[in-house]
Amino acid sequence: MEKGHGHGNSYGMVIDLDKCTGCGTCMVACAAENNLAVRPDESDKQRSITWMRLYKVTNGKEFPHTEVCYFPRPCMQCDHHTPCVSVCPATATKMDYHTGIVSQIYTRCIGCRYCIAACPYHARTFNWWDAYFPKGKGLERYLSPEVSPRMRGVVEKCTFCHHRLMRAKNNAYAEERRELEEGEYITACTEACPAQAITFGDLKNPEHKVSELVKSRYAFRLLEKLGTEPKVYYLSTKDWVRRMADNYLPGEFKPIAKVKLG
Repeated sequence: MEKGHGHGNSYGMVIDLDKCTGCGTCMVACAAENNLAVRPDESDKQRSITWMRLYKVTNGKEFPHTEVCYFPRPCMQCDHHTPCVSVCPATATKMDYHTGIVSQIYTRCIGCRYCIAACPYHARTFNWWDAYFPKGKGLERYLSPEVSPRMRGVVEKCTFCHHRLMRAKNNAYAEERRELEEGEYITACTEACPAQAITFGDLKNPEHKVSELVKSRYAFRLLEKLGTEPKVYYLSTKDWVRRMADNYLPGEFKPIAKVKLG
């Protein structure tokens, strides 16, 4: 399991790919929750920004043996030698060792995009354009007061809906509690998923469901060979899905021919 934090929490996510239908509700919920700006022409996908991206992969076989799997990909919240944190010259991104969340401080960001180049999961996007929320069309009513809109020229990414954590902590403090109960703090994508494919919680808390799910024989993480130790886990009973997650080369899993000696 996790071996990064000596104290505090380690919030993580488990996504069951066998349950995911690829509906994209997690992407919509993430955008609405975190004030992701829309563009006048959303058909131009090069200009749109998304923190939660949905990928479609297949087993590469022809019909009727074709199988499809969908990969929701938020920020992996890497726990070990976090690539984006290591390269940021402005300290605009950092690891919070009390929560395990990799933050993004927009007012510090100088737009150098080193973090984008360093992230092996393509989980960061650069804001090339000013936010677009035209009042005449009512889009200003969709803004959340808990999340600051980003200005042009900065990098942004998934923060595990950190403002929800702050809200849950404030409610706990008001009730004179220091610890959060399971379910008090969950991300928008977790709450919105109609298939309940996403589970969120404290990986270090044995009472949270995620701490048990990560021990499953079907649990894996993307590009584990890099050693970044993501806090986003996936579940799949399909062997080809688990193999593809680590970017293996075609034919790498072919059985080795036996060699007769003598």
